[in-house]
Amino acid sequence: EKLIYDKLTDKFLPTELAVQDISGGCGDFYAIKIASEAFKGLSTLNQHRLVTRVLKEEIEGIHGLQV
Repeated sequence: EKLIYDKLTDKFLPTELAVQDISGGCGDFYAIKIASEAFKGLSTLNQHRLVTRVLKEEIEGIHGLQV
């Protein structure tokens, strides 16, 4: 959870960021809420692509990601 939070903070300097393990504590599914000027003018799809690129390594080890 902290690693995901830190990576997103470093890359996007968010104005709002919440990372929550919603897998029941096993770390297999995360919900992310993020707002950043880096997303301004981008479609939702392109915003999601940016986030998943940054978290590529982390995504390989989990079952799901909700952005």
